[in-house]
Amino acid sequence: MKHLPNRAGGSQAVLAQRLALLPLALAASALLSSCTTTGTTGGAGMSGSGAVAGQLTPSQLNHPQVKARNAIIATEAPGNYYIGRRWWTDGTRFWGYLRQPGQPWSTAKLVIMNESIIKQPDRVPEEGVAQVHGYDHNYEYRIWGSFTGQKIYDPNSNFVIPEFRLSKYELISENPGFLFYPGEKYNPRQLPEVHPPFPGS
Repeated sequence: MKHLPNRAGGSQAVLAQRLALLPLALAASALLSSCTTTGTTGGAGMSGSGAVAGQLTPSQLNHPQVKARNAIIATEAPGNYYIGRRWWTDGTRFWGYLRQPGQPWSTAKLVIMNESIIKQPDRVPEEGVAQVHGYDHNYEYRIWGSFTGQKIYDPNSNFVIPEFRLSKYELISENPGFLFYPGEKYNPRQLPEVHPPFPGS
């Protein structure tokens, strides 16, 4: 007579092994549930201010200086142009932020400039001039052109950014003040800690 293996004994051994691993699984689950995500967009992560990248906190959006500036922005003449704010970060390909006239900076889009018609404002020769690439950080411009519908991947920021074809620009101010909220920090070697959401993010 052929003897069958003791399946019950094998099952009990497997069950004992799984029960022995249960405390480890519970500990790992507790550890993971205490973690928070570090960002919602393109690797920019969580800022020191508690704002998730791509979002502004209510206190930043409702700051009295932001509200006062938004009231001034609301009086801008409508038209077929944009207001641009240069935001230079070393090594990245993006140009800065564009918003429609009359709309607050919290609605702005980070863009990469297409220079097939005209060069962007800080496109200067690499040698023999006093000004260098990025000299116009935080300058404010009136910008003409159109979005191409393309999105460009910037490997140094890990952002996928809308492309804007520039056709004309004029300088509004070399010192327009804060971009999104008073006291925001700027480091030319780090990505902006807070930025508007990107399309599709």
